[in-house]
Amino acid sequence: MIIAVDGPAAAGKGTLSRMLAEHFDFARLDTGLIYRAVAKKVIELGGPSNDESTAEIAQLLVFNDLDKKGLRDENVGAVASEIAIIPEVRNKLLRFQRNFAKNPPNGKSGAVLDGRDIGTVVCPNANFKLFVTASTEVRVKRRYKELQDRGDKAIRSAVRRDIIDRDERDKMRFASPLIPAEDAHILETSKLDANAVFKKALNLMSLQ
Repeated sequence: MIIAVDGPAAAGKGTLSRMLAEHFDFARLDTGLIYRAVAKKVIELGGPSNDESTAEIAQLLVFNDLDKKGLRDENVGAVASEIAIIPEVRNKLLRFQRNFAKNPPNGKSGAVLDGRDIGTVVCPNANFKLFVTASTEVRVKRRYKELQDRGDKAIRSAVRRDIIDRDERDKMRFASPLIPAEDAHILETSKLDANAVFKKALNLMSLQ
């Protein structure tokens, strides 16, 4: 069984996908980490010289790269959002994601993948699809609090600008733009806490 959870930054899809994976005892893949892992390698090598070299880095990605420290750093996230618009990079990482979905590790009977194009491109035939969203201001508040809780210094205006810039890149990119799958259930989370979102998702799944 495959559950696809899509949505913009800080909408709550990561928390929801973790809760779903724990509830069903499924494997979970945060596909944003894949791009962050590539971005970190790009940064360590001094930055991308061109799209082709970045795609070559993406092709060499292995699962252990997703456990590296610093993948959640803001500068890594910014570069990840930039390289995610490169079609060659997305093509290289597509096989990585589909393999995880079709062959969940550790003998799991299903997989939960969260990202921005899981239901539309990566797993268009997923058994269940969710698109998690929230207002810009709510997402800014959540991301700012997340950074503070991690001990990272952050300026609220900079966090807001980063959220808006990522939304623009994700929605306008030619390769796999951020849009809900036609058969996805929309979850607006602005006024809901994590537990309420989880319960709503389970209810939607029981009705399908």
